[in-house]
Amino acid sequence: MAPIPLAPSPATPTYSLAVSSEPVEGTPQMAPPPVIQPQLAQPQLVQLRLASLDAYRGFVMLAMASSGFGFSTVVRQHPELVTGEATSDWSQWLWRTLAYQFDHVAWTGCAFWDLIQPSFMFMVGVSLPFSAAKRTAEGSTALGRWLHAVWRSLVLVLLGIFLSSNGAPLTNFTYVNVLTQIGLGYPLLYLMNGRHWAAQLLLALVILGGYWGWFARTGIDAETETLVRQYATEVKKLDEAVEFDQFTGFAGRWNKHTNAAAGVDRWLLNVTPRPDEPWNGKAFWLNAGGYQTLNFVPSLATMLFGLMAGTLLRSSVTPGGKVLRLLLAGVVCFAISMAVDTSIWPVKLAGCDWSFCPIVKRIWTPTWAIFSTGWALWMLAAFYWVMDVRGYRGWAFPFMVVGMNSIAMYVFAQLLKPWWSQTLKTHLATLDRGLGWSLVPSLFEGTYAPITSNVAVLLCLWLMCWWMWRQRIFVKV
Repeated sequence: MAPIPLAPSPATPTYSLAVSSEPVEGTPQMAPPPVIQPQLAQPQLVQLRLASLDAYRGFVMLAMASSGFGFSTVVRQHPELVTGEATSDWSQWLWRTLAYQFDHVAWTGCAFWDLIQPSFMFMVGVSLPFSAAKRTAEGSTALGRWLHAVWRSLVLVLLGIFLSSNGAPLTNFTYVNVLTQIGLGYPLLYLMNGRHWAAQLLLALVILGGYWGWFARTGIDAETETLVRQYATEVKKLDEAVEFDQFTGFAGRWNKHTNAAAGVDRWLLNVTPRPDEPWNGKAFWLNAGGYQTLNFVPSLATMLFGLMAGTLLRSSVTPGGKVLRLLLAGVVCFAISMAVDTSIWPVKLAGCDWSFCPIVKRIWTPTWAIFSTGWALWMLAAFYWVMDVRGYRGWAFPFMVVGMNSIAMYVFAQLLKPWWSQTLKTHLATLDRGLGWSLVPSLFEGTYAPITSNVAVLLCLWLMCWWMWRQRIFVKV
């Protein structure tokens, strides 16, 4: 069933993409930007863009580009911040919390930093009903829209490979970054747009259930496991105690490097040329972070959940009803995932210690897909309520600038951060010498240099997006 279009009364404002010389209410007064200009609704017109979605996307992309603001690096370099006797308990707690939340967890569990990729993939699903409606309104045929979806998928995969190959001696055929993961699952996601929400939910559950069953039934033979452990410790110089045996018993099927998806990559990634030197007949044996190509299968369920949320936001349900449904859906996601894996519980209860499927972001376990979707639903509900329901938008301007050019920001962050760091050092050193300042030592040296330098580079990246916004330049695939 096609998404239900908004058909408000003639006095109710809807939105269409327009270029206006007047800024959005609450937006700083600047040169004419492209904005979402309210117009009186006509029958069959639909809302083609959500300010909250742009802001949520920009928030996530800025977090990604920040490199975690260097909090975990500062703590690793100066452990006395969390253990020193001269540091107050409150300060120790703050540093420990920042370091944890702005870094990936070692394997199981969840920190804020782990929610960046699922949020971005979730938003791909949310935005699809809006972008498809826009293309339909512009007169694109069904075949044209399908061909565009296939083209977008191909471009995302190739762009992901290109960015992963930056500085490598050979093309790095890897498929674990967010762009390639989206591209691999996007065609099927597109085909599900316009279907009834029950069909979308059923497909997501079939994907997650089937993926769980495959992991549960598939193991690794003893000879291969011995070789993988030997490669990790002797060639990559990894700590065997850290890299293996995260779980025991049934949950051990989701251990790092020895799970079913890791076995597929030991075949798939050796088909193409690799920059690594061959060892025992294979150039690729493991991904040091534990990420796997087949993550795109369960992450497709994440995008399908986003598609359901996007269909809801375009429906005739009242704004308050939409927020309530998003929040309740988040509660359901938390309840299901935490019932399957008790290791994620913040407080342990007596006798509650089981895991039928660990919550692991790096291999996108089915429980992770559901658990992270709960957070994505809540964050979307918060942005939607504040910005599109209550109308408070001015505060989110820095996020919207990035959210409207998220692909550009992703490319900038992958390619230009080292260049910006060196460029800032070069030109700030000139100011230091000429004016007697000490900008370079303040930003790039000392205990807190990882924080100050990352903030400075992030500001430069944001200014690039702001300039593109001012010039009405929007990079889209």
